[in-house]
Amino acid sequence: MFAVTAARIDAEQPLNGLELGERPDPVAPEGWTTVTVRAAALNHHDLWTLRGVGVRPEQLPLVLGCDAAGIDEDGNEVVVHSVVGDPDRGQGDETLDPKRSLLSEVHDGTFAERVVVPRRNLVPKPSALSFEEAACLPTAWLTAYRMLFDKSGVQPGSTILVQGAGGGVATALIALGAKAGYRVWATSRSEAKRKRALELGADAVFESGARLPARVDAVMETVGQATWAHSVKSLRPGGRIVVSGATSGPMPPAELTRVFFLQLQVVGSTMGTREQLVRLTSFLETTGLRPPVDRVLPLARAREGFAAMAEGELFGKIVFTI
Repeated sequence: MFAVTAARIDAEQPLNGLELGERPDPVAPEGWTTVTVRAAALNHHDLWTLRGVGVRPEQLPLVLGCDAAGIDEDGNEVVVHSVVGDPDRGQGDETLDPKRSLLSEVHDGTFAERVVVPRRNLVPKPSALSFEEAACLPTAWLTAYRMLFDKSGVQPGSTILVQGAGGGVATALIALGAKAGYRVWATSRSEAKRKRALELGADAVFESGARLPARVDAVMETVGQATWAHSVKSLRPGGRIVVSGATSGPMPPAELTRVFFLQLQVVGSTMGTREQLVRLTSFLETTGLRPPVDRVLPLARAREGFAAMAEGELFGKIVFTI
């Protein structure tokens, strides 16, 4: 089968490790099943893998890709939940399983004609969603859904700040928050991305690091080092930062004095459960909300998509079709 793999690790030039070509067909172990992939979405996770984050050289080659929508062995249209874990080991939450992984970390991922996954990882795809739209959900949109509705601790009507408009998770946060009735503020260095954030439903947009007109109830943080100080300073007393990524670096000053004096909360969030993915697909089906797609490319042109993500030249998701 045709697949896109991480063949080598190159921290400085990650695309040097990208290979496109034939791979052996996957064989499903007991309790797993095969999905014929129709669409798969690109995430920063795929670039980090090529940089050597979360994988070791001896694990390569690995088929890349966390997200997919396709057809199961019984002919059903499905979305693939990309967290491979045991809810029992995570006290009912597979994302808290100490042994959990994402597709493409231990097991081959979704950038291929076929992928094998645990049977419990299949979620019915609503007919109202295209395969391309559904493929956007399992990583970025599920992460955003959990950050906003589970981890933020704030209700619709509250003001949330989304740092770094344009990235997959940030885009999802803006769209979900606006549709659910939050007041959404967003930041970006790019005027074009700020404009797109307004089109997605943001109530106001600001340059990165700009002084805000008021303090916010919660900050959705995926950028990390470059925006952390601004996130901490933007919170009201008792407010909460929900952090699910650090694309600009993981080691900002902690701002501990401000954290304890204002009794701020910092909450980590990673992916989401299968049941949250079911609720996310239902939310999109009932509200009519759809993931903005930056571009759709055939899998054979995956290198173009990786290059665009590496350069930050996107707003919304890049989707590969098979």
